[in-house]
Amino acid sequence: MKELNKILKELIGLTESECEEFSKQLKRQEYKAKTILIEEGNTAESLYFIESGLFRTYKNLDEKDITTYFACDNQFITVFNSFINQTTSSENLEVIEDSIVYKISSDSLIQLYKESSKFEKFGRILAEKNHLCALERTLTMQTKSAKKRYLDFLKNYNKKIVSRVPQYQIASFLGIASESLSRVRREIFIS
Repeated sequence: MKELNKILKELIGLTESECEEFSKQLKRQEYKAKTILIEEGNTAESLYFIESGLFRTYKNLDEKDITTYFACDNQFITVFNSFINQTTSSENLEVIEDSIVYKISSDSLIQLYKESSKFEKFGRILAEKNHLCALERTLTMQTKSAKKRYLDFLKNYNKKIVSRVPQYQIASFLGIASESLSRVRREIFIS
């Protein structure tokens, strides 16, 4: 909780008393690895702040999982399209390893938006970051080679994600076959 308060103070200028009020809206949860928090077809009703752990969003397409996002310690995660619009999710949110989170419901967050412009700013920042992340991912997938995608992944993603996410999920995220990722990794290691 301390790290979340620090982030909110830096990001939107919350005071200590505002942090206390915000914390009343949060629910601390512990989840075991392989737990599905949001299933395709259901609505993402909560936004999660990861105190510790590792998560991914993915879509199941023709019996194949396509990973779309990873998040770990001190990051926010949900299936944003479903959460923002309160519509059915086209993706799943999975816990990759045992995790501790603080979650807030969509209704509680909307109420905070109404009560404070600081929380409206928080919502705007989350939406902007989500949009920029999606834009960058689209450009990467359309314009970069498999090797460049992997090198960018190593450079830009948290070391916990890089070192602890299963390789087949990383390959899926990068839009390449597991065998191709193995070949790229050997090529990088040799050079």
